[in-house]
Amino acid sequence: MTKVLLTGGSGFIAAHILDQLLSKGHTVVTTVRSEDKAARIRAAYPEQSASGALTVAIVSDIAQPNAFDEVVAAHSDVEVVLHTASPFHFKFKDPQKELISPAVNGTTGILSAITRFAPSVRRVVITSSFAAIIDEAKVTDPSHTFTEVSWNPVTLADIHNSPATAYRASKTLAEKAAWDFVNSGEGKGKFDLVTINPPMVFGPLAKAQYVSSPEAVNTSNERIVDLVKGRWKTNGTPATGAAIIWVDVRDVARAHVKAGLELGEEVSGKRLFVVSGEFSNAEIARVVKKRFPEFEGVVPDEEGLKTGEIPPEDKRFRWDNSATRRLLGFEWIGLEESIVDAVESIKAL
Repeated sequence: MTKVLLTGGSGFIAAHILDQLLSKGHTVVTTVRSEDKAARIRAAYPEQSASGALTVAIVSDIAQPNAFDEVVAAHSDVEVVLHTASPFHFKFKDPQKELISPAVNGTTGILSAITRFAPSVRRVVITSSFAAIIDEAKVTDPSHTFTEVSWNPVTLADIHNSPATAYRASKTLAEKAAWDFVNSGEGKGKFDLVTINPPMVFGPLAKAQYVSSPEAVNTSNERIVDLVKGRWKTNGTPATGAAIIWVDVRDVARAHVKAGLELGEEVSGKRLFVVSGEFSNAEIARVVKKRFPEFEGVVPDEEGLKTGEIPPEDKRFRWDNSATRRLLGFEWIGLEESIVDAVESIKAL
C-alpha cells in the first residue's frame, strides 16, 4: 500500500479521493484549513483515524509562503501527492488575493516543500480544470476543438474582466507554474507531474464533506439546488452557458487515484481531460422531473425549459478527450445517475 498526501481533504473532489484511497487500504495524510474540518473528517473515518491509516493536518492559509513545509517535513516518507487545494467560487472581492495567490502560491508551495523535505515522492497529481484549457474567444466556434494540449491564453492582466475570467486565470496560472516548476525549476528531475482537468463537476457529496445546508454545496452543484428549491420555475431556467461539458465527481476522484497510484510512465507528464459528455440545464431538469415525482411542482414545464437548452451545434465548441479515455480505461458515470445521486445528497441536507 502507498502513503499519500492529499491536500484540501474536505473539498468536493478531495473528499471522494479520500474515500477511494481509504477504501483501497492506502495510508493518507490530508490537509484542511481548520480544526473543525479536521474533526469532521476524523469522525467520518474513526477506524482509520485510530489505526493511523488517516492523519489530518491543519494548513490554514495555502497562500502563505512555506504553508506546506511543516506537514511535508513531518511526513517525509510520502510517495504520492494529490494536490486539490484551490479556491473554486465566484464570491470574491479581490481576485488577486482570493483566487490567484492561493491557487498559484499553494501549488508552487507544495511542490517546493516536496522538493526540500520529501525525496521519496515519485509522482504529484494536481487538480487543474477545463478553465486552463478553454479559450473564451472560441467557445462559440464550432470549428474549434479543445483537447488535452489546448491552453487558455488568459493572463494576469485579464483577471478584472469578469469573475469567470478571474477563476479561469487562477487555474491556468497555477497549472503553468506547476509545469514550469517540474520542467525547468527547482523540481526538475525530482518527481513527475500529472494534471487532471475537469469541466463542470456534478454528483453526490462524500461522507467526509460537511455541508450545513443545501445552499452551502459546491459551486458546480448550486444549479441543482436552485432547481429543486423552485428558483428555476420562479425566475426562469438559466442558460446553460459556455460550459456544456461535465463529469461526475467520482470519476474525477478515480482519475486522481489511478493516475497517482495505479498507472506508470504512460501518464507521466500528461494532462488528463476528464469529460463524461455534454449537458444542458434543461436536460438536468428533465432528469429530476423523471426520477423525483415530489419535485413535479417546482420543475419548469417544457416551455419553461427552452432557455436552458444546449446551444445549437453551430454556436458551440467541439471537444476531444480520446487520449485521456485511452489512458484511464474506465467506464464513465452517465448524467442521469450523477444528477440523481446529487439530488439524493441535497435531499439529505
